[in-house]
Amino acid sequence: MVDPATTPLGKMLLDEITPVVMVLRTPLVEESCLKNGLSLVQTLSPFCNFTNIDVPVRTASDQPYRLHKFKLRLFYESDIRQPNLEVSKERLKQVIGQAGEKDFSELGSDPPQINNVVGRSESEILPSWFQIFNKELIHSVSFSDHEAFDHPVACLLVVSSKDEQPISKFVDLFNTNKLPSLLNDGAMDPKIMKHYLLVHDSQDGSSEKATKVLSEMRSTFGPNDCHLLCINSSHDGEIEHQDNPWDSYKSDASPSQRLGCFLNIDDFNEIKDLMQELSSKHIIPYMEQKIRLLNQQVSATRKGFRNQIKNLWWRKGKEDTLDSSNGPMYTFSSIESQIRMLGDYAFMLRDYELALSNYRLISTDYKLDKAWKRYAGVQEMMGLTYFMLDQSRKEAEYCMENAFSTYLKIGSSGQQNATRCGLWWVEMLRTRDQNKEAATVYFRICSEEPLHSAVMLEQASYCYLLSKPPMLHKYGFHLVLSGDRYKKCDQIKHAIRTYRSAVSVYKGTTWSHIKDHVHFHIGQWYAFLGMYDVAVAHMLEVLACSHQSKTTQELYLRDFLQIVQKTAKTFEVLKLQLPVINISSLKVFFEDHRTYASAAAASVRESLWSSLEEDIIPSLSTGRSNWLELQSKLISKQYKESNICVAGEPVKVNIEFKNPLQIPISLSSVTLICELSPRSDETNMDAGNSTIELQKEEELKSSTTMGDMSSEVSSFTLSEADVLLESGEAILVQLTVTPKVEGILKIVGVRWKLSGSVVGLYNFETNVVKKRIAKGRRGAKSSPSNDLKFLVIESLPKLEGFIRHIPERAYAGDLQHLILELRNPSEFSVKNLKIKVSHPRFLCVGKQDELMKEFPACLEKKTVAEQSGALGNSSKRPHALFLFPEDITVQGNAPLLWPLWFRAAVPGNISLLITIYYEMGNMSSVIKYRTLRMRYNMQVLPSLNVAYQISPCPSRLRQFLVRMDILNQTSSESFQVHQLSAVGHQWEISLLQPFDVIFPSKSLFTGQALSCFFILKNQGKSLTSKDKSSSLSLPLLESDVNLQASNDRLFDISSSPLADFHCCERSQGVSSQDDPNTVDFILISWLPKTDGVSDSRLFSHHACYCSILSTSPITWLIDGPRTTHHNFNASFCQINLRMTLHNSSDTVASVRVNTFDSSSSSGQSSGATTTQASVPSGNQSGWHEVRALTEIKVTSSIPRNEVGKSPSLGSVFPYIWSGSSATSVRLEPKSTAEILLEICVFSPGTYDLSNYSLNWNLLGVNDQGNEEEGTKQSSGTCYGYPYFLTVLESA
Repeated sequence: MVDPATTPLGKMLLDEITPVVMVLRTPLVEESCLKNGLSLVQTLSPFCNFTNIDVPVRTASDQPYRLHKFKLRLFYESDIRQPNLEVSKERLKQVIGQAGEKDFSELGSDPPQINNVVGRSESEILPSWFQIFNKELIHSVSFSDHEAFDHPVACLLVVSSKDEQPISKFVDLFNTNKLPSLLNDGAMDPKIMKHYLLVHDSQDGSSEKATKVLSEMRSTFGPNDCHLLCINSSHDGEIEHQDNPWDSYKSDASPSQRLGCFLNIDDFNEIKDLMQELSSKHIIPYMEQKIRLLNQQVSATRKGFRNQIKNLWWRKGKEDTLDSSNGPMYTFSSIESQIRMLGDYAFMLRDYELALSNYRLISTDYKLDKAWKRYAGVQEMMGLTYFMLDQSRKEAEYCMENAFSTYLKIGSSGQQNATRCGLWWVEMLRTRDQNKEAATVYFRICSEEPLHSAVMLEQASYCYLLSKPPMLHKYGFHLVLSGDRYKKCDQIKHAIRTYRSAVSVYKGTTWSHIKDHVHFHIGQWYAFLGMYDVAVAHMLEVLACSHQSKTTQELYLRDFLQIVQKTAKTFEVLKLQLPVINISSLKVFFEDHRTYASAAAASVRESLWSSLEEDIIPSLSTGRSNWLELQSKLISKQYKESNICVAGEPVKVNIEFKNPLQIPISLSSVTLICELSPRSDETNMDAGNSTIELQKEEELKSSTTMGDMSSEVSSFTLSEADVLLESGEAILVQLTVTPKVEGILKIVGVRWKLSGSVVGLYNFETNVVKKRIAKGRRGAKSSPSNDLKFLVIESLPKLEGFIRHIPERAYAGDLQHLILELRNPSEFSVKNLKIKVSHPRFLCVGKQDELMKEFPACLEKKTVAEQSGALGNSSKRPHALFLFPEDITVQGNAPLLWPLWFRAAVPGNISLLITIYYEMGNMSSVIKYRTLRMRYNMQVLPSLNVAYQISPCPSRLRQFLVRMDILNQTSSESFQVHQLSAVGHQWEISLLQPFDVIFPSKSLFTGQALSCFFILKNQGKSLTSKDKSSSLSLPLLESDVNLQASNDRLFDISSSPLADFHCCERSQGVSSQDDPNTVDFILISWLPKTDGVSDSRLFSHHACYCSILSTSPITWLIDGPRTTHHNFNASFCQINLRMTLHNSSDTVASVRVNTFDSSSSSGQSSGATTTQASVPSGNQSGWHEVRALTEIKVTSSIPRNEVGKSPSLGSVFPYIWSGSSATSVRLEPKSTAEILLEICVFSPGTYDLSNYSLNWNLLGVNDQGNEEEGTKQSSGTCYGYPYFLTVLESA
């Protein structure tokens, strides 16, 4: 068990609650002491603390005990009074101010991390001046009239041997009117013990006179109460004490004077013996005698049953008196004062049991008398006595709580006493490791005085830190509260100290607002003290305060810029928070043997380019080694892993800057930080490799950009950018560095200037850089430290190119004539050009003679005479790779122009990749060839949806009925259908009816559908390879049909580019190219001139592998109106249709026609016959795409315009079949039958009436028939073909 006397509180009580000795002296005594830089009390006080005495003590009991530690407190008579409140406040302010000046030297260093603070001992954490401050608070309530432990127990009268008539001086000293008010007001017994001391200054002569005066004193005042003290025995004043007991008074002395310099060892020992004798032989016996006397009086008047009843009876009726702070006036002779004195004397002599019994006795009296201040004082002493007895912790805390609450109840007169009580209570709790409860008491101690509250709150914060476990949030919060109050009292240095400690708490947490508050105010306070560098460092922490209001952000930024301006210098800050650098957006674009025509081309994945360029990069005998591996012997091993760039060509860096604030910020001089060293300096680069890879902050700040924007002799040039970032705006900035000489280029980071005041520096993290380099050319052991390092080689020719007028948006089928333009600004020529396209369906390379031809006239069909040597070969698919003629070179300012053909093949978002290979001529460079990569993004919108249905003619061989259905899927365009062609020399096609009869308007408007029929005849077989040479001598069949009434010339589908594009479309199919039972169609249409379109546009729509076979013996035709008008306000519209069925077989057929109003009820399966080649399996009402798309995988963002698409379940259908849902009919062989159908339409629109099916069954067919018949189907299901009906609202 820990001895309470050894605890901090126990030591405090043994130091503060001790006997007081009043000192009365003459001026000559003080004069002699001041020769040593000390007053009389200061000279004697260090010898009043006895730690090794052994004095027997017997108080009220007969059992003596021994005192081993004892202390006296010496005070002049003028100091024995209640301290002035204003003086006490000034003294407390002085203590805090001195502590702030002492700790100010540490404010420039970094605060300790919270992890290092947690776990330290209490002595390492708490500032040492807290104890001084707390003692001053306790001393501010000294010498109260209701507490006897501050009343003097003895009086020491001191006279100098130089004084005239010393005996009279002794008498006059005690009879003066300057005695303490406690004696004059009757609060203290004036009959206290007196001890007489004669001081002789050895520098004034021998001590003979002093000896005589001492004899006279002893005869007058008694032989035991008089002493002689000789001082200043050293005449030279050079005495230096090794352990100077007066070191604590150095602050009051002159710095040039040594304290106690005239006191030699004899004086030292004489003073020590004097004070020990005074304590052990005079004061302690006097207090023993006083305790026994008081105990007898108290026992006679208050103890015993009779006396207790008498006391209660006498105090009865006082409960009706008004409350007051002190209650009735108690003189030193009253029984209450004597009991309190008895308890205090017993406490000071360590008889805690006697003290506790008397405190309990008087506590009830004070409570009944409503003397609340005295009651609180007794309760306070009871709590301390319980603590020193180490008994009943609960009782001790109850008494301290009761005393504290009572002091506060009194009001302002008890506030200081409540503070002292709270401080003792805190120490009691901390001794028992109740730091959390101690912090609560500190918080309760806080008064209205801001400085007082600041210290209490700071001490409370440390209690939370010392709790188990540490309460860091409360620790930081109370530090902030304390610092705020320090600032209100102009204690800025203390405010900075507390806020700095709070910084470590909130660092790395999500408590953004309080972090900003702390850093901002620390920055302001440092700036106030003139420490601008540290102020800027803290203000930088609050710049990116996106969570703050706009007003707060403006305040932070304005104050930050003002502080920077006061420094009169430019700050360079690593990782400046404004703006926010999105390091994930960092991309580096550079060109080695791969060059890019645009940023869009550089953003494509390298794997796509590599796969596209496989056929054009020259293959080598050593395997698929790239150009860099072949030249490994020419390049130092150190630079093998470096990226390659060419002198004179920029390296581009894209980096995103984001403004996190709600206010605009301006950036100027945004540029890269680069280093360029000569390639030959390999030794220095090796030595500094680690330094470059792991760049420190100081190195980055001192890094010089060896390039200059204006210097012509610099090794590289840098681009600069000025950016204005609006609220929350993010801007992607492209910065460039262009090396001018060969060497090693290193991109270190980026720098910028914020609001023209602060330079921000950001060091790129090399492991997050997104490189635009070939991943295949580098080994698996590539070092990430080289991502931003480049080997700069000599200047090379670079081809520049673009495609003129390539559209960004087009309709499907759009056919255009384009021109490729290539330039080479270098003086060296390039040769052996090759071009490859990723999507030959969209782009193909033309012939050089097509460059100047007029489009589209060059595509028109020629006469027989004009066709000599012009017949194309549509059976051979054109290659995606095109080789330019060998004599073609590009050099100087003369551009190379080459024709291209573009066709928007399918709807969707298309990324068209083009790579051009070329070789350098007459150059001895490690790079022998380069590629120009081009990328064009375009959006292809749906235009015309075309579907074909072919039915064999039952009465004529090799003749077919072709039904063509067209739907305009555009939102605003009108098309004119020009020509339909059947591909192949064996086909002849003609209209079933004149086109102007079928389609008199000639224009297909938005959303409009068109159906027309053609006769297709097969007049022979397709040309073989043997026939191709003589094909021109064959008679030309009418394989094209003009769909316009005018005699416009037709377009030649057998020549380039239509034949080439059609060959690409055929390659998308899965059918055999030599299948004689299929036919291809090409529909040519126009987009007439409009206000938005300057020229007419030509469109080609290709349909491949349309089957001419039919496995179904049943054919049918729906006849009815195509367009009708109806007033829907009156009623719904009823329309009658007629279906004609024909059985082409030699067997009786049973046919069942099923109609349905939703796709979910159709019951279709994948077993549809191949007769309906244009309709996919599964019955989806609406328009059906007929082309198979396998080459280009695109994701179209354009919604499909499916007319008449069945709505979802639960919605209202725009039309329904109102007749019978199922109709059966029996068809005789080679016979025809008709059935009537009816629909009800509820709203205007264009509807596809294809949501029906025909189930047929041939009756009487068995498995015993001939082989040919056995291969035929006996039953099947056919699905409806598109039939578009337009219903308009009548006027």
